[in-house]
Amino acid sequence: MNLSEINWDIKSAGTWALPVRAAIMLIVCVAVVGIGVYFDTLDQLARLKSAEDKETALTSEFEEKQKKAVNLQDYEDQLTQIETLLEKMIRQMPTEEEVADLIIDISQTGLASGLEFKLFKPDTPIRKDFYSELPINIQVIGSYEQLGLFVSGLAALPRIVTLHNVNIVPEVKDGKLLMNAVVKTYNEGTGASLEGTVAKKKRVIK
Repeated sequence: MNLSEINWDIKSAGTWALPVRAAIMLIVCVAVVGIGVYFDTLDQLARLKSAEDKETALTSEFEEKQKKAVNLQDYEDQLTQIETLLEKMIRQMPTEEEVADLIIDISQTGLASGLEFKLFKPDTPIRKDFYSELPINIQVIGSYEQLGLFVSGLAALPRIVTLHNVNIVPEVKDGKLLMNAVVKTYNEGTGASLEGTVAKKKRVIK
């Protein structure tokens, strides 16, 4: 079949040979399908991909919330324990009126242990979350046993007292030891309230 012999006038399409008509129909079908894919299907595929991504994100979020929901009772029990512990600790904190007496108790504990004070200097209170930290810089001289008695005596005080930045070096005279440390006690300061702190923890759980 010679293509040059074909009358390509569209009005004469009925006289074209069958292979030519089939080829023309195939080209037209491919063109129509291509135009449909370009203007419609590609957009649908993009929306489908976006929906799949959103579904994945929602599934992950659901699984995370489901885990929290399953463990919610445990979280609430832990929060109750934390609240109880915090309340107990706060009851062990001295009030502002009791701080002066506690400082005297710390000093007397050292003296009762046989220590010699070279420095006893209360520092500026440091505000924390719902309490204030009250540091006291101390420098004491004594034997190993006396230092041990002092530390034990601090732990036995009815109020919370902790020991920090401990540095012990031997003294030249009498074989004594020199201890530099920071004694800290705490009281409920003017920072964030305990209720505010607990509320934050509850928001984290939810």
